[in-house]
Amino acid sequence: MENLKIDTSRAEMFAGANIVNSMKSELSDAMKKLHEGTGAGNDFIGWVNLPSSITEAELTDIEQAAKAMRSVADYVVVVGIGGSYLGARAVIDGLSNSFDYLVRDRKNPVMIFAGQNIGEDYTAELLEFLEDKSFGVVVISKSGTTTEPAIAFRLLKGLIEKKYSKADAQKRIIAVTDKAKGALRTLADREGYKTFVIPDNVGGRFSVLTPVGLVPIAIAGYDIRQLVGGARDMERLTGTEVPVEQNISCIYAATRNAINRKGKQVEILVNYQPKLHYFTEWWKQLFGESEGKDGKGIFPAGVDFTTDLHSMGQWIQEGVRSIFETVVSVKQPNKKCVIPTDADNLDSLNFLAGKRVDEVNKMAELGTVIAHTDGGVPNIRVEVPQLNEYYFGQMIYFFEKACGISGYLLDVNPFNQPGVEAYKKNMFALLEKPGYEEATKAIKARLK
Repeated sequence: MENLKIDTSRAEMFAGANIVNSMKSELSDAMKKLHEGTGAGNDFIGWVNLPSSITEAELTDIEQAAKAMRSVADYVVVVGIGGSYLGARAVIDGLSNSFDYLVRDRKNPVMIFAGQNIGEDYTAELLEFLEDKSFGVVVISKSGTTTEPAIAFRLLKGLIEKKYSKADAQKRIIAVTDKAKGALRTLADREGYKTFVIPDNVGGRFSVLTPVGLVPIAIAGYDIRQLVGGARDMERLTGTEVPVEQNISCIYAATRNAINRKGKQVEILVNYQPKLHYFTEWWKQLFGESEGKDGKGIFPAGVDFTTDLHSMGQWIQEGVRSIFETVVSVKQPNKKCVIPTDADNLDSLNFLAGKRVDEVNKMAELGTVIAHTDGGVPNIRVEVPQLNEYYFGQMIYFFEKACGISGYLLDVNPFNQPGVEAYKKNMFALLEKPGYEEATKAIKARLK
């Protein structure tokens, strides 16, 4: 079976040849920190060996809960924010038929996401939509008090309790939360919800392969065993026994840092497959929250090509030379679509007749890479054999491992996020939350 591949040849022309060899000592040190727990944030490295530690019983439990939810709900709302929803959405969107949500008599529920914003229109429209629908909720929060998902869950819980009996509500709510403490754990135990545990040693952005991601993905009807299998294989392929020059997570981490040290401060993740839009969003959080601290970090951005070539293409080609690209290229599409001949040929596209749409897409990809590298934009290419559960598992673990390595190469703690609390403190002060009286006075004085 094929595995992910990486091509750094169009980056080495900017950052120099033999990047990995020149950084071998740094890479070995970063790997040691991850695998031996000697680095900063070592209380959050449970994801490193997570794929190989997931048991048959755990997978069966998730599958059975997913089956039960599918039996009662036509729509399932996943409530979470950041790492509590992005990973699941990335996989579900990446595996779904693009127009499946329009199909009547679906085999599996429509998956809807809430709690990732505080938009009143969005929330009100969701509640209106669900009023006459059969629905369930998967609420994902370690504490149960994070503002955005807590508001959404309070409203959705109220609607469920209004529509259904208490006993029926138990069948329609799954809580993924802390094993012993927190508001959501207390509520779930009291109400008798089915629960799954967020491991203490796995942070949100690294949690896709825990029940945080596996439960929604299973409910959506996808094979979590294949997903975990791909991640297990990538865990092995990027383990300590693999020389760093053959370890693709090390190669990626080293190359992006070598480019950064040459002055490129922004990395753009590029896809040529619309199904990868939310995978890009997951990647942005993974690297942005892991690396952006202590005045350091490569800024993660994302584009969907070829769509964004008609909006961002000009800037990427000729704008400030502060950027480099990592292209996630899907080798083989899952469907086939051939361009036909047209007798009138008014669009002058008969030269493409008989070619698959993906062949045109691949030539657009190659042409863009050549143009951008000619324009001073280094390029890393990650090839994915196909979009299925197995390769999503490989991609998730590959980028997680690379992120941990890269954070240590930058000399930051890749597993904390102290800056995230700044806006919360100000928001709570402005809302006059109990316990924030002094902060409320201070911020109101600043706003006078």
